[in-house]
Amino acid sequence: MFEILPLNNDHIAEIMVIENACHTHPWNEKLMLSCLSGRYFARGLFAKNQLVAFYVAEQAGPDITLIDICVSPAYQGQGLGKKLMHDLEKNAQQRSAELMFLEVRESNTTAFNLYQNCGFDFNGRRKNYYPDGEDAMLMMKTLLDEIEF
Repeated sequence: MFEILPLNNDHIAEIMVIENACHTHPWNEKLMLSCLSGRYFARGLFAKNQLVAFYVAEQAGPDITLIDICVSPAYQGQGLGKKLMHDLEKNAQQRSAELMFLEVRESNTTAFNLYQNCGFDFNGRRKNYYPDGEDAMLMMKTLLDEIEF
C-alpha cells in the first residue's frame, strides 16, 4: 500500500537518492533543500515507510508549476507517476490554483504521454533548455472550467 505525505528537510537524504537515480543532471542537495518550503511544496509517495517517489511544485499566485517529479527506478512502470500527478492536481485545487505548468525533455516520451493522459496540453518549446542542449516541451493544464483572459 502506498501513502502520499508532505516532505520536509528530514527527507533530504531519501529524496537525493531518488533524484540522483532518475536524472542525468540531478539537482544538488542545496537546491533541493531550497525547494522544500516557502512558495514551494513537495510530497512523497511512501511504500512501507520508505520514500519511493516524489514531486516538487511551486505556487506563484494562481499558478502551480511542477518543478521536479521522480519515481525510483525499482518502482517505475507501476502507475506511481500518475498517482503523484493526481495528488498534485488535488493539492493545486486546494490551493485555489487556476493553471498548472510543467516542462519535460523532448526525448522523454513516457513522461510526455503521462502528462497528456493527465490532461496537460503542449503549449510551446524552450530551445536548448537543459544543460546538454536538449529542448524542453512546455505543457499546461487549466484547472477551472472557464478562465477569462
